[in-house]
Amino acid sequence: MRLALDEARAALRFGEVPVGAVLVREEQVLARGHNGPISQSDPTAHAEIVVVRAAARLLENYRLTGTVLYVTIEPCAMCVGALVHARVTRLVYGAADARVGAAGSVFDLTRDRRLNHRLEVTGGVLEAECRSIIQEFFQDRRG
Repeated sequence: MRLALDEARAALRFGEVPVGAVLVREEQVLARGHNGPISQSDPTAHAEIVVVRAAARLLENYRLTGTVLYVTIEPCAMCVGALVHARVTRLVYGAADARVGAAGSVFDLTRDRRLNHRLEVTGGVLEAECRSIIQEFFQDRRG
């Protein structure tokens, strides 16, 4: 999660909402990245999507079985959908997102029996640090 926090800080340097993510398989980092919708003019360039795309290219496989995604904020529905389609095994997030979280806060797509894949989920890892970086970002923006 510390690597994901480093990525969230990198997002700040680009004026992005500070969310960072790291995808790991067997303790090897496959990909790391941060939010980029503003700088890339791409509404799908969330940190989770960035690392899923990079790892899939690296492995030359759209299935990412046996992987763990670490992300600073609970993913939205779009991102959880990508994790389900990629067959990511486990999701570890820092702070819950009571506005759009799709891993238990607003929705729980990670465990929905109607979908063909479910993820193991652990939330609250380094929660205070993850919450602090995003809260400070929005406080600064609102002035």
